Amino acid sequence: MAAAAVSYQQLKSDYHRRVLERLNLAQLDAMPEATARQEVVALIRSLLALEAAPLSLAEREALGRDLLDEIFGFGPLEPLLRDSTISDILVNRADQVYVERRGRLSKTDVAFRDDAHLMRIIDRIVSRVGRRVDESSPMVDARLPDGSRVNAIIPPLALDGPCMSIRRFGADPLTGAKLVEHQALTPAMLEFLHCCVAARQNIIISGGTGAGKTTLLNVLSGFIPEHERVITIEDAAELQLKQEHVVRLETRPPNLEGQGAVRQRQLVMNSLRMRPDRIVMGECRGEEAIDMLQAMNTGHDGSLTTIHANSPRDALARLATMASMANLNLPERAIRQQIASALHLVVQLSRLSDGTRKVLSIAELTGVEGEVICMQELFTFDRQGIDEEGKVRGCFRGAGIRPQCAERLASAGMKLRPEWMEEKVVI
Repeated sequence: MAAAAVSYQQLKSDYHRRVLERLNLAQLDAMPEATARQEVVALIRSLLALEAAPLSLAEREALGRDLLDEIFGFGPLEPLLRDSTISDILVNRADQVYVERRGRLSKTDVAFRDDAHLMRIIDRIVSRVGRRVDESSPMVDARLPDGSRVNAIIPPLALDGPCMSIRRFGADPLTGAKLVEHQALTPAMLEFLHCCVAARQNIIISGGTGAGKTTLLNVLSGFIPEHERVITIEDAAELQLKQEHVVRLETRPPNLEGQGAVRQRQLVMNSLRMRPDRIVMGECRGEEAIDMLQAMNTGHDGSLTTIHANSPRDALARLATMASMANLNLPERAIRQQIASALHLVVQLSRLSDGTRKVLSIAELTGVEGEVICMQELFTFDRQGIDEEGKVRGCFRGAGIRPQCAERLASAGMKLRPEWMEEKVVI
């Protein structure tokens, strides 16, 4: 089996080289992609007809598709990118590729010819968004045309050869209705969050890697009214806002001389001069936290961001730590006061042991008492065990209390229904 795979890879490599030798690449680049593909298909078929390659008709068609993927797409990754059930593609090395489906990892038979082949695909991905990866800059964040997030790291940092991770979001992102259908949260929780976004509550979405933070951020940002001006700030642009009045900003890595880097903090400060109604930050991960908090405190209500943390309480502790990284010599009490007055809600997400993603908690900040930021949980998910099929069972439960934000929601025209806070849904 391995020998057959090597033989096919060699055959594909030979034909790829011959096709490139006969193509006028400059002329090909000037053509519309559909016309260029037709030209390449015709050339591939003529080459296969000229040589008596020991291939069946189906194998010839497969070879033709693979060659088109090599020339116009992302090579061996193309079949995986066309599979909508795949949420992560993890290339550990040239001959080892894993995918995640429904929260479960599995190994694929996809392989690159060698490290050089994998490096060409990585270069193609990052160059399309104006980034680079080489020995002087061996780590890079980029994105695919459909918005999927790409991270690549190469030798000397990656010891076994180039390594790449693709977090897929797809051209058609998940909606709130889909999250309810997948039992990530209840209709009452979604309606409550909808009301909070419309009423310009500042919300931070907390969770671990792969918990679904960006997906939920996309859903919540969809509740922002059309007439408001939204500015997004990201390391690698992946948010897919549907509103028309959106300005998208993206950080920039340093150039070859190590100069010219633009960090998230600079973009946050600049965005305040751009007359935003709301600021949506893809992820808060450093010193920009203090500027984001100040923006939320100075008239930019309804801003949204995400943070890596294991609980709402941990999210606030991390936020305080990141704010202190700005070296403004603010006392801890002042930072806690900033957090308590800036934030209204913390939404906690988690990927459970069965691969499902759920909203574990929606907590409201209620102020500061002494050295502690006070919170009250409005909704929780209580885990109650695992069934015979390995599925996590539990119950979404409303806390049965009236949130402090109820008056603000009412003044914004949002009707908070008491039955939402009493709801109990067993799954």
